[in-house]
Amino acid sequence: MQTTSELISDHKWEITATIIIGAFIIFIISFVVGIQDILDVLSKSNPLIILIALILEIVIIGAWTVRWSLILKVIDKSPGFNKLFVMMFSSLFGNNLTPGAAGGEPMRAYLLSKFEGISFDLAFVSASADRVFEFFPFVLVSGFAIYMISTWNIGFWSGLFISFLIIITMSFFGLLIYVGVKREIAERIILSIARSLFPFFIKLTKKELTFAQVTDQIIYYVERFSTGFATVLQDHKMFTLGLAISFAMWGTDMLRMYLCFVAVGSFPPIIPMIIIYTIGILITILPTIPGALGLREATMVGLFLVVGVPADIVIAASLIDRIVSYLMPTIVGAFTTAYYGRLLKNSDSSSS
Repeated sequence: MQTTSELISDHKWEITATIIIGAFIIFIISFVVGIQDILDVLSKSNPLIILIALILEIVIIGAWTVRWSLILKVIDKSPGFNKLFVMMFSSLFGNNLTPGAAGGEPMRAYLLSKFEGISFDLAFVSASADRVFEFFPFVLVSGFAIYMISTWNIGFWSGLFISFLIIITMSFFGLLIYVGVKREIAERIILSIARSLFPFFIKLTKKELTFAQVTDQIIYYVERFSTGFATVLQDHKMFTLGLAISFAMWGTDMLRMYLCFVAVGSFPPIIPMIIIYTIGILITILPTIPGALGLREATMVGLFLVVGVPADIVIAASLIDRIVSYLMPTIVGAFTTAYYGRLLKNSDSSSS
């Protein structure tokens, strides 16, 4: 199986190009809105509130680490908070550099197997089970978002597109839950979908890949996710505690985003902000540009205008949020990933 490091290394130019495209989209949006207006807003931002938002992001990562540790204790063993906390930053580095945030779980599994003696399969099960907890807050808010958007004064096609996007994502989450409950049937459904999309994917990417290889990968991931899902449901105490941590993380995430607006002197309506930011998260997990750079900003500007928040304020708050929740973990994660790479290199040198 290709690790996240290998994936990033093999596709470094594609990843670099998509990040540049995302940055360019943000620049175009900023240019249309007014770069000087955005800079004026940012120049008046409150550094203390930005610091608090940064601390909240670290709290979120810490809570995420605690949740992962709980799962590991049920599945095998937990190496402890400090080690997992460092690994979590490497996981975020993988997530933030791969479209759809798909690189974090393999990265975590790889590091656990290499440095803590936990088998890759069990490590990947723990990471998959950890992701299960994220479904519940998102699905709950997404369902409410569809209703709220229908009451807003936005264009019919815009509302239809956003609702369609949410429904598709909720359907995807529903399929994942179905994988956990009915693995064999879900596996056949996913393979059927993959078989129909495979010819188009090959033409698009021009990769030398057989459908048998794709099948092996799908079966592997489905089995590990199904095992992780079953593990989460079987331990009721861990499930309840993990769910409580998930909702607390979600609430803290919303508070952090709200503080990014407060930092630039804006106090957006809370309920619409929660809905719009949830849609922004949805855009982020789609397999497009890493971190959905530019796409999330464009969506948020359009929706916040409907509830009366000026575009320059939205872009300024979003840029602060990007620094706090995307740039900071990515930079720290780059250092932790380099640290683990050096440890592996020294280990290989000493063994030879």
